[in-house]
Amino acid sequence: MTAKDKLPRSVPDSTAPRFNARESWRIFGIMAEFVEATERLAAIRPAVSIFGSARTPPDHKYYMLTEKIARLLSDSGFAVISGGGPGIMEAANKGAFFGKSPSVGLNIQLPLEQAANPYQDISQTFQHFFARKFMFVKFATAYVVMPGGFGTLDELLEAMTLIQTRKSRKIPIILVHRPFWQGLLDWLRERLVAEGMINAEDLDLVQVIDEPEEVVEAIFKHYERRGFQPLPAEREMMLNL
Repeated sequence: MTAKDKLPRSVPDSTAPRFNARESWRIFGIMAEFVEATERLAAIRPAVSIFGSARTPPDHKYYMLTEKIARLLSDSGFAVISGGGPGIMEAANKGAFFGKSPSVGLNIQLPLEQAANPYQDISQTFQHFFARKFMFVKFATAYVVMPGGFGTLDELLEAMTLIQTRKSRKIPIILVHRPFWQGLLDWLRERLVAEGMINAEDLDLVQVIDEPEEVVEAIFKHYERRGFQPLPAEREMMLNL
């Protein structure tokens, strides 16, 4: 008996044409999501995207640290973008909401965990993760990454990958609270760098800062000689995200 003989025989699926038609029409929904979000968010720059756990309660030190950072950023003229949900996302929106600049929530429809928090001047809901993630990158002047789970790591590593591969402009990526992040950074250095999976300088894409005031200072320092708006070459780059 050959390997081919072991393969299960395909059975005609009578629902396939109907499913394929739905899949094709779904493209228009995705397009509409991109267009609507782009139009609503186009005027909020400069903005800082803040990521972190949805499971952090309001009395947790990470929540309070995030709220303080967001308030300082907002009072310094940055709109603050979060995932729009509970936990650290809520802390980010709350800090910005009571500051001087807009608080933006990019909500996602999920079966668990995600309910929109009330501290949003601009609230945009997405059905598709990739459309939402695109908006985080497109409108961000900087990333501030608080302790979090899979979603937070996903956003962090995607940002690093886009900048490393020059599909996105270089922006500050700031990890907050060294005790949380140090193990990951050590692993990246001891495994990915040591085994040649990435270059040592790729780790320079991120910096670790613990103090809220220093987070704001680091972002201003990055842009002190060029301004916050994307340069013409960067605009072209962002069109190919």
